[in-house]
Amino acid sequence: MNREELKRLWFSLPPSTTIRKEITVKMGKSKFWPGYGDVTIMSDGPDGYSHFSTHQEHPLEYAKDRMKEEKYKKYKLIVK
Repeated sequence: MNREELKRLWFSLPPSTTIRKEITVKMGKSKFWPGYGDVTIMSDGPDGYSHFSTHQEHPLEYAKDRMKEEKYKKYKLIVK
């Protein structure tokens, strides 16, 4: 099988239909920044990939506020 045949085969595969929508909260354990943590909002699917990350003082409250918005209602919350 040559390179051109492999390329045609690769691009003929059906695209992934898996949709992943997550809001991940990672609580900080720093003694210098108590109560702070990281929040990551990630979406991956047939429409494309999107990623947003921020450092917040009250990360769980921030994530819950985002989940109240219409855009993020279908997102899964993960707390680490």
